[in-house]
Amino acid sequence: MTGTPRDGSLLARKLCAFVQLSACELECLAGLHAAPIRIPSGGEIVHEGQTGHVVHILQEGWACSFKLLPDGGRQIITFPLPGDCVGLRSVLLRTSDHSFSALTDVVVSRVEASRFLEVFSTFPRLGAALLWAASRDEAMVVEHLVSIGRRSAIERTAHFFLELVERLKMVGLATDEGYACPLNQYVLADALGLSAIHVNRVLRQLRERGLLTVRGRSVQIGDLEGLQRLAGFRTEPFNLQ
Repeated sequence: MTGTPRDGSLLARKLCAFVQLSACELECLAGLHAAPIRIPSGGEIVHEGQTGHVVHILQEGWACSFKLLPDGGRQIITFPLPGDCVGLRSVLLRTSDHSFSALTDVVVSRVEASRFLEVFSTFPRLGAALLWAASRDEAMVVEHLVSIGRRSAIERTAHFFLELVERLKMVGLATDEGYACPLNQYVLADALGLSAIHVNRVLRQLRERGLLTVRGRSVQIGDLEGLQRLAGFRTEPFNLQ
């Protein structure tokens, strides 16, 4: 017997895009969301080198993962979004190799590594779905690396906003017309490997071409297909069934 994520869990909604979860699997997943905690904007979720072996399920808000350089510079690696598991890889590596902090006020559930491993053993299909979703997120990180190394500033910026579209649509937080986005130009600069002034110039170019407009805390997409052509962006189906 299969079920639907009636508890409102965005993680459940995300995983159901990969595999139809049973009622028992959904119940198990709901149990992982017990005792949520709120972390204010700017608060630390995980620090580099941490060995606490805890996975955080992000229920509300945006976070960022990053590494700090000796000169004080910051390279943002990715942006965990609602429905994502933060720190899953550190459960296997035993030490977090980068940091996570809250970009907005966030709500997370802390799940001990032992509990996560128990889920993998008891509900292997659920475990496979979690790994599949994590692998898809890692594929986005690969694209981010390609952008930094090979894509032009306007191509990497377009690709970045399209990545967010795909990820947010999976949990019902975006449409092809746009989405809420709390990222300012300084955060975008740290993510895209550009200066804030260069980011401002690129955003103006995208707006003047009628492709994308960033206004306040929202992204409005004027021409999705044109944006995809500019970025060389492809969407791939992911399904375990």
